[in-house]
Amino acid sequence: DKVMGEIESRKTRHEDDVAEYQRRFDDKVEKLERGDELPPGVMKLVKVFVAVKRKLQPGDKMAGRHGNKGVISRITPIEDMPTLEDGTPIDLVLNPLGVPSRMNVGQILETHLGWACAGLGQQIGDVLEKINHGKAVIEDLHEKLKDVYGEPTYKSDIADLDEGEVVELAGNLRNGIPIATPVFDGAHEDDIVELLKKANVDVSGQVKLFDGRTGEHFDRDVTVGFIYMLKLHHLVDDKIHARSIGPYSLVTQQPLGGKAQFGGQRFGEMEVWALEAYGAAYTLQEMLTVKSDDVSGRTKVYEAVVRGDDTFEAGIPESFNVLVKELHALCLNVELKQSTH
Repeated sequence: DKVMGEIESRKTRHEDDVAEYQRRFDDKVEKLERGDELPPGVMKLVKVFVAVKRKLQPGDKMAGRHGNKGVISRITPIEDMPTLEDGTPIDLVLNPLGVPSRMNVGQILETHLGWACAGLGQQIGDVLEKINHGKAVIEDLHEKLKDVYGEPTYKSDIADLDEGEVVELAGNLRNGIPIATPVFDGAHEDDIVELLKKANVDVSGQVKLFDGRTGEHFDRDVTVGFIYMLKLHHLVDDKIHARSIGPYSLVTQQPLGGKAQFGGQRFGEMEVWALEAYGAAYTLQEMLTVKSDDVSGRTKVYEAVVRGDDTFEAGIPESFNVLVKELHALCLNVELKQSTH
């Protein structure tokens, strides 16, 4: 009896498992067969994506590794860019105001670290050049690599390499030595200062720059280095948008928002404050009435333009009526009494 009971329980468990697997299988099949609903009259929908190269232009968005995103304001010829003392042009100029208030000082540390790594790579390249011209021996290269990487790393990874491998390694490092740090335990300021000293550059990380247009040096030294910059998929060509008249919201009678809806530009509280500060009362009135949700005023201003008349009256915005209806929903009987005087 005990054996039969065990067999029965196992049989029941097996049947339950089979039913569960069948249910999962049916779910997956149903998901695959469901597909997307096509509009009536459409037999098949084909989407073609074309890859296009787009050159960087003002208005495109870029970002570093530290949330330091920004929009390109200007692209100048290479001869107009600021240059180092040896004539090397700078690739990118960032606004220093993007650092203090946002407190992402990591971008400064990355700049200094990149500058130090490039300097060390240049030193390795110089030793390699001397070896090629017979002015140095391979031992000098070993000494330089030991100095850069430190005794433990040199002994474990570099010391046993043969001459050809060391020369190949040095050739790969001449444009800058690669750096890796653990997550949330990056290089500290002291480490970077030590590397800057090894690279024989100013420990401030700043150098004298010269204006490419005038040839004169800038008043103050400038922080220069190497950082990683990305081009983001926010291109000005995809964002540019303009509208005169177009669709309006059925509830508020205000223009819809967004390029996809052929919408208008949002004029928010802060923009209203700006116009108030300028004292631009008539512009502000237009923005909040005839250019937005004053339905009768929109018609009147069109008629005034057709007549060549520059006088028109703004009415009551539809948003006021929406507010009144919301107050009615709160059981507050609020009415607008308009006098004819």
